[in-house]
Amino acid sequence: MTVLALFTATALTLVGALHVVWMFSPWPLRTREEFARRVVDVPVEKLPTPGLTGVVALLLGVAGYLVVARAGLVTAPGPGWLSLAGTLGVAAVLALRGVGGLVVSSRRNTEFALLDRRYYSPLCLVLAVSCAAIAVLGPSSV
Repeated sequence: MTVLALFTATALTLVGALHVVWMFSPWPLRTREEFARRVVDVPVEKLPTPGLTGVVALLLGVAGYLVVARAGLVTAPGPGWLSLAGTLGVAAVLALRGVGGLVVSSRRNTEFALLDRRYYSPLCLVLAVSCAAIAVLGPSSV
């Protein structure tokens, strides 16, 4: 369980770090237009603001913390049920994003939809299952 928690928290934190980069740059893509098309699937003028992207980055960092806290690898402030509820909440959000992405992207034929079906949504689903397992099994199985 420790390895699963560390893998999951690391993945969430890395995706959060990528969002921090995206606040300032379209990396690894060359232009904002390419980024808008491949990563967000919106016209460039409708890209999320840096502030909103920062909120997503922060939430992904909190999600990573909740996972390692639920696994008993770091101290969790507050009552024990808080890390359980938080980790289950992260699992639910990731599951909704994963399933929703697959459903919506299956109806579209864009570059983003292809990437969403191949990478983005499956990653969300894997992380959702990992978070759910960590939430249910908790620190007693570490």
